Amino acid sequence: MKSKIFGLFLVILSVQLTYAQPTETIKTATNNTPEQQEVINLSQQKWNWMADKNVDSLNMLFDTNAMFVHMGGSWGKTQELGVIKSGGIWYKKAEVYSVIVNIMGNTAILLNDIDLVAEVGGREVTNPFMVTEVYIKENGKWKMGSLTFSHLLRPVKMTTNKN
Repeated sequence: MKSKIFGLFLVILSVQLTYAQPTETIKTATNNTPEQQEVINLSQQKWNWMADKNVDSLNMLFDTNAMFVHMGGSWGKTQELGVIKSGGIWYKKAEVYSVIVNIMGNTAILLNDIDLVAEVGGREVTNPFMVTEVYIKENGKWKMGSLTFSHLLRPVKMTTNKN
């Protein structure tokens, strides 16, 4: 009997450890190169444009073949711009806790640990995400090739949902 209880305890413990996530998954680099900082600044500007529903600026940023992955599905540039313009998803505020960017040739991969306040279908929600952004440098300008939201199991860190 004791061995069965101990075995059950080990199974429960292993399941808990499988789903555990560290409280800080990435740290913001403090010694960014000018090119890395340029991508970080562009990412921050993108969050502002999304909050402002500035589809004209986003249209210039998003590559024609860009892909967007959300909790509810994935789609291309035209649908993403349409969702933003219509307010189907209103990215009200992204509270960024850490950011790191790696540049390989003409490709930059940026990770943001964020809490996102969004209005989805008329309802405000706040979710913790690790957001992966992929940028490609073409003719001296960065274009977004992919934006992926990965829901985190950590609790929301924000103390308020105000804009």
